[in-house]
Amino acid sequence: MNHRNLLIVEELKKHFPLKKGLALTKNRECIRAVDGVSLSLKKGETLGLVGESGCGKSTLGRCILRLLEPTSGRIYFENQDILSYRGKQMRTLRRNMQIVFQDPYSSLDPRKTVRQIIGEPFAIHRTLSRNKRREQVKVLMDIVGLRPEHFHRYPHEFSGGQRQRISIARALALNPKLMIADEPVSALDVSIQAQVLNLLVRLQKQFELTYIFISHDLSVVSHISDRVAVMYLGLIVELADSHSLYEHPLHPYSKALISAAPHPDPLREKSGSPLPGDVPSPIHIPPGCRFQPRCRYSKPICTDEEPVMRMIEQDHWVACHFRLKQ
Repeated sequence: MNHRNLLIVEELKKHFPLKKGLALTKNRECIRAVDGVSLSLKKGETLGLVGESGCGKSTLGRCILRLLEPTSGRIYFENQDILSYRGKQMRTLRRNMQIVFQDPYSSLDPRKTVRQIIGEPFAIHRTLSRNKRREQVKVLMDIVGLRPEHFHRYPHEFSGGQRQRISIARALALNPKLMIADEPVSALDVSIQAQVLNLLVRLQKQFELTYIFISHDLSVVSHISDRVAVMYLGLIVELADSHSLYEHPLHPYSKALISAAPHPDPLREKSGSPLPGDVPSPIHIPPGCRFQPRCRYSKPICTDEEPVMRMIEQDHWVACHFRLKQ
């Protein structure tokens, strides 16, 4: 096992069984939200996870944190199998793995002040006395750009960007090693998005954080990520460093995502065409390649065989039966 890796995920699956009436059969249908994902994450790295809504990105993030229990697979954090953790081990793990949610308002208790929200992790894990807790909350507020007068205010008194800063401060409280940012800027105004992204970049350097950054917006992901994993219908279909994937995508789904993303240069040649149709149901997944019903390059082999991830170029992996030239 590579000791440089902070996190290793192997063949992770999360299926949600569907109940039809009172009948409970062994072969009942299920939603295959995550269906065999493998990835690794080095210390200090940012891995972007991108794809359309419903592809399983957020479910994968929650499984890694064990907010959801995986159906099968393995998760290693600092070379330890965390799926076997229980009780005190899970409590310790929670200090090292944190999440920042998409909607900062719904993830903050409206009945608590900023002091109580940011100080809550210290109270739960009993790491600081009450007086030291107050001082550390003030330090965290200053780090994320909140002013001292915000100390006794409630979430509804803040803008979306400020609320997300509160969420980030709470996630930082116990000095975690891994932070999962689940669409952290998608609910914010465009003018505020860059401020929050720059804050995350600064905090990563200051606290030696490792990120999984989840988003449907490839342009946002490419700005902050070292590597990018493109996810489609429960699987990763392409994985490469940010520059290579954005400038030279190999999977037709990645090409379409990048083509649809706005670009500051209007003369830049598009790398693909907009995607036809919608993501198929995760209950009834197409045979063979999951993308083939929407792919303009589809051939008979795409229906007959599911492609496996293979390295086409240096550290550039793709699950496609054909190497597609731009």
